[in-house]
This record gives sequence, structure tokens and C-alpha cells, in this order.
Amino acid sequence: MQTDYPAIIALLSDYFDGLYRSDSQLLASVFHPSAQYFCASDGSLLHLTMQEYFPIVAQRESPASRHEARRDRILSIELAGPVTAFARLECAIGPKFFTDLLTLIKLEGRWQIISKVFHYDLQPLPG
Repeated sequence: MQTDYPAIIALLSDYFDGLYRSDSQLLASVFHPSAQYFCASDGSLLHLTMQEYFPIVAQRESPASRHEARRDRILSIELAGPVTAFARLECAIGPKFFTDLLTLIKLEGRWQIISKVFHYDLQPLPG
């Protein structure tokens, strides 16, 4: 299973790049089509399918276009078996600083994100 870490890290790198560029096509390559997206940071449940999430990303002004400094990193990756993993990440888009909890599955030899649960805090942009 140690050989899976480079593939997972590459997937997460594409995930970060997709968020930074607001590239819904790149994100579609890392999410399973049936993936689910959840957040409750504002006190109510936000639940989206990928069909709902990708158009939002595509319409969003990207951090790259605003020349924001990248603030993303992998905190941990935990393999639960040969086809299941969990990743904890941090990233920022504008004033929102996110902690992402991603569940990954490996199907047909390829890792994909099957669920995204996250929390965000508002922080001032670095000056």
C-alpha cells in the first residue's frame, strides 16, 4: 500500500490546482461522479452533488486570476485498506481558510475523491 501514496499525492495536487484555478474540468478528473460535498460552517447543512458543485466552481473568480498566494497543504493521508483512504488538507480561497476532509476510493486502479466534508473560517488576506 505504500506505493499508493505518490498517486494520492498527485491526485491531491490536481485537487489544489483545480481549486486555485477554478478549473471544474480538472476537479471533475479527481472527484468520482457520485461524490458528495458537505459543509455546516455557517450553522446549516450545505450538501451538493458534483453536478451542482462544478458549475459553481466554473463561475467563481479564481484565486490564480487575483494573484493570491497559494496557501494549501496536505496535513495527513491515512490508508484504511488497499482501496480506501482519508486525507486532511488545508487551503484558502479569498478570505476563507478551509480544512478539507476527503475520503478517497480506488476503483479500476485509480484513486478518486468520493466525499468532501469541510469547515472554513474567515481570515484576513495576507498583505
